[in-house]
Amino acid sequence: MTMNRVASPNASTLTDRTIVIFGGTSGIGLAAAIQAKAAGAKVIVVRFNPEGAAKVAAENGLDGWRAADVTRAETVTTALADIPHVDHLVLLAGTFVAGRILEAEVEYLKRAFDERIWAAVHILRTIGDRLASDGSVTFISGALADRPSAQGTAVLAAASAAMEAFARGLALELAPVRVNTLSPGTTDTPLLARTLGAHRDAYVAALTEKLPQRRLGTATEAGAAVVFLMSNGFMNGETLHVDGGARLI
Repeated sequence: MTMNRVASPNASTLTDRTIVIFGGTSGIGLAAAIQAKAAGAKVIVVRFNPEGAAKVAAENGLDGWRAADVTRAETVTTALADIPHVDHLVLLAGTFVAGRILEAEVEYLKRAFDERIWAAVHILRTIGDRLASDGSVTFISGALADRPSAQGTAVLAAASAAMEAFARGLALELAPVRVNTLSPGTTDTPLLARTLGAHRDAYVAALTEKLPQRRLGTATEAGAAVVFLMSNGFMNGETLHVDGGARLI
């Protein structure tokens, strides 16, 4: 891939920079989008559902939206076709894929990697030299990368850890483009509620008793970390943990 080598004097600010956020219509992605917009960026969010994407973009005063299934390269190509330039790319899309390897359907388990590693490949290849050389790419991993559970999350843990290794490799391969990973702890987002359903409150109560800060992280806090990774021009090849000290227990 040939990258754009024209550097911007405003590399450390988000003012007038174009940011594309996959998974930017809820939770951490939306929080990052709102904060980046407040910092002066032009923000485009991407979501699987076009109606939902349009609604969220309009409600939050964002600059645009696109619809794409990140597991299908052709929809990614269509979604990004008319965006001439990208300064910062944020890839937060991905569902909670859980299932024991001796029981779950293999095609279902593959989604953990399809929605993360292979989606990132499709997106980066599609953008190509439209990605600014003084810009950045931000991935998401998660606490499972460090501390997998016994509840059918082995494949998802592997995919999360793979994103961190992928980012380090790409920091060299795509240089001078910066590539980092956000690793949030358990965060109070709509995804958590969808994943746990009726068990959410009991899970949160038990977890917060163990956490050093006795609470979950917020989407706003994790979103601020995304903004930091985009705007700090010397953060590269790193995994930023925003977990309230959960890895210490």
